Amino acid sequence: MQVQPYLFFEGRAEEALGFYREALGAEVTALMRFKDSPDPLPPGMVPPGAEGKVMHAEFRVGDATLMASDGRCSGQARFGGVSLSLSVPDEATADRLFAALAEGGQVQMPLGKTFFSPRFGVVADRFGVSWMVVAAAA
Repeated sequence: MQVQPYLFFEGRAEEALGFYREALGAEVTALMRFKDSPDPLPPGMVPPGAEGKVMHAEFRVGDATLMASDGRCSGQARFGGVSLSLSVPDEATADRLFAALAEGGQVQMPLGKTFFSPRFGVVADRFGVSWMVVAAAA
């Protein structure tokens, strides 16, 4: 059994995938657009003109596979009540990735030393996805 995050960007998935490619070195391993669906889409599933949006994508960040979609392309992505935890090997990597995720986003808890990590912080990226960045204890 496996649990994987599935993120709905409501029209900004392609932009988000590019951002994660740059910020985290993510690798997109699969991408299908609504127009590529082998079955006809139910009426009203996506607004007119959104046929080229991302129906389903898979991307890897380190050893983790995440999935993404533009969903119903409403423009109103919400990622409340959940954070993705990004565990990194050292403080320098934590600093670099936290700064990349914070660009255009909002720092919720600045990176700092905690009892469980030499570097821990929380940031919501420019898409509203919350990330907890934690460096391995020495």
